[in-house]
Amino acid sequence: MKRHTLLAAGFAFLTLGLSTSCEDMMDTSSSLVMFSDDHFLGQSTDTVYSVMGILNKMQALADKTVLLGEIRGDLVNLTQEAPLDLKQLASFEVGAENVYNAPHDYYAVINNCNFYLTHVDTTLKKRNESVFMKEYAAVKAFRAWTYLQLAAVYGQVPFITEPILTENASTQNYPLYSMKAICDYFIDDLTPYVNVELPSYGPVNNLDSKKFFLPIRVLLGDLCLWGERYVEAAGFYRDYLANITVPITTGLNQASWRSNESTFANWDNNITGLYNNMGNQEIVSYIPMENNERDKDYSQLRNLFNSTPSNNYYVKITPSPKLQELSKAQSHAIVYTNGAVRDTLYAPTRNDEHPLWVGDLRLAACYTVLNTNETPDYNSLYAPKKQTISKFATDHVVLYRRGQIYLRYAEALNRAGFPQAAFAVLKYGLYANTLNLFVSAEEKAQAGNLLNFNQYSFTSNNTLGIHSRGSGNAGADSSYVIPALATKEDSILYVESMICTENALESAFEGQRYFDLLRMALRRDDSDFLASKIAGRLGTAGYDASLYTRLLDRKKWYLPLP
Repeated sequence: MKRHTLLAAGFAFLTLGLSTSCEDMMDTSSSLVMFSDDHFLGQSTDTVYSVMGILNKMQALADKTVLLGEIRGDLVNLTQEAPLDLKQLASFEVGAENVYNAPHDYYAVINNCNFYLTHVDTTLKKRNESVFMKEYAAVKAFRAWTYLQLAAVYGQVPFITEPILTENASTQNYPLYSMKAICDYFIDDLTPYVNVELPSYGPVNNLDSKKFFLPIRVLLGDLCLWGERYVEAAGFYRDYLANITVPITTGLNQASWRSNESTFANWDNNITGLYNNMGNQEIVSYIPMENNERDKDYSQLRNLFNSTPSNNYYVKITPSPKLQELSKAQSHAIVYTNGAVRDTLYAPTRNDEHPLWVGDLRLAACYTVLNTNETPDYNSLYAPKKQTISKFATDHVVLYRRGQIYLRYAEALNRAGFPQAAFAVLKYGLYANTLNLFVSAEEKAQAGNLLNFNQYSFTSNNTLGIHSRGSGNAGADSSYVIPALATKEDSILYVESMICTENALESAFEGQRYFDLLRMALRRDDSDFLASKIAGRLGTAGYDASLYTRLLDRKKWYLPLP
């Protein structure tokens, strides 16, 4: 059976209707990708098409991953037109029937991965190299990533590493694994493959197929970060970013006021393309989705976040007042240059004509609202305004970006005991000159290789602080500092709060926010940290005390397993 989908266009694959159901977890109609009666994957076409089949299963997780991570956070608000299932997510009142409470979609990926890993012929070699090792490592990464999402969404989940092929197998009792147990297992499982290259099949429907796969070092960093193994996490992130062959720099893209003008009348948006151009170096990994709106694997994020003809311009999700307050609260410095004149200037903190042109400009760079010239009465077919969030000007769902990876590296560095270096990621960017000037000799000595960035690959010509992506020249901003605090632990907590804020400014709408808050709250053992932020999503004037009380119960932090 051929399937006319984006993936099938490049790799037509076959499916057999064996059940993959794990009772109440796996959908009994889900199909496994298989090619022979003995279930043995020994041909190159078998294994490549099978991997593409797993990617097809990943498509079912794409929108869920973003919505579960964003709707439950503090950076978005739902409109009246939002469906009940989303409103239940936002209020943390999700039941078994909620469409987003679908663990079977995760286990469909896991079961296909388990089948592949069990049956692929890893002994087959050509020119003394394993033929399928790249695919084998990639599938292990898919499985680890999927379990990590499951644990973040559900807390404890049934742990299965063998393929379930029969109804009898689906009724067995499987052990429940916590986040810590899952992280420990997959750190050990993935580490032997850290140097295996990602598969690459060339362009698939004009997309770079290498970006369909997950960078193992980054995924290991995530597993260590969630598993509270911070030195190891920082090491994996550093090794990925500082790769001597392919260094991963931040680049210099910004949304910033012009430094050659002192009037703050014009600003340049050089950052929007980082978020939605799949060919941009900023995009590290994404789930390729279908481009036909009638296909079940077409991402609906665009129709939820953006005004489109399909939704009559009525969006379901908007930036929250909290995000707008957070964005406006940032200081925005420029180093004004005019001939011999050079001075640090700060942008106005109020702009009545363009309220979003205050503070950090990343929100203004990706979020616009225009009048549609429609009458805003009850019978109007179209919404009176059109909202566009440019991060959703693509069919595909991004999983990893460079900016996000740098922020997780900073989070790991900070918790590993290196707050100065972590702060340098935000304010200056990491290269030889900034490390020498702004990180103490003691901290550099203790960090060792965790701060080893090649002086020729990382320079001021390709690296800046992540905060500078939207808040001007953060390095020149005298207010953006770590204040003098009583203890190093106080500094670590302060820097972590700065990283938390930067996560919001850099990654808003991308599905990271709730999971960032969850991870930090668990680490701090502080229910108030998560509850107070989410209860304040409607801004200072709209604090939701009842939601705060609800979120003091940590059981509410997770979806219930059906």
